[in-house]
Amino acid sequence: MDAHNVEPLPLTTPEMKNRGTIELLYRALRQGDASTVAKLVASDVEWWFHGPHNCQHMMRLLTGEPPSQVSFRFEPSSVQVVVPGHGYVIAEGWEGSHVYWVHVWKLKDGVVTELREYFNTWITVTDYSRGAVGWDMGRCTVWESVPRDLARGSLPSLLLAI
Repeated sequence: MDAHNVEPLPLTTPEMKNRGTIELLYRALRQGDASTVAKLVASDVEWWFHGPHNCQHMMRLLTGEPPSQVSFRFEPSSVQVVVPGHGYVIAEGWEGSHVYWVHVWKLKDGVVTELREYFNTWITVTDYSRGAVGWDMGRCTVWESVPRDLARGSLPSLLLAI
């Protein structure tokens, strides 16, 4: 193979760009940068929430409430792309030892079109296009919540099929 005819690998993949977009979104939210948030999130974003009603902090931030009026701070402990090619990025984090949250973001053309927000809920994400066999979903699992401090109690679990 002639080395001069080899196409260079792209420096960034769509998955890397999506992860970078979500990391930028969290920074913009912390800094109260509404113009950046508006560029990154579709005006008709689809939002799903599971948890106590008083924990709808992200929606308050996304709808323009100043960060100074929202006492909760989202500091993700991890941000990961799941199911490459489908636009999903998952972020999770802890607020102290009693509050655990997961955000499942869906992006299209670099813009957030969907947010699924979970508070104090363990999440398992599956991709059924991988072909589950009966009840054996192990090979379809693409992401699971990271357990921490389970000895103190338990949290409800949900299965998210994408």
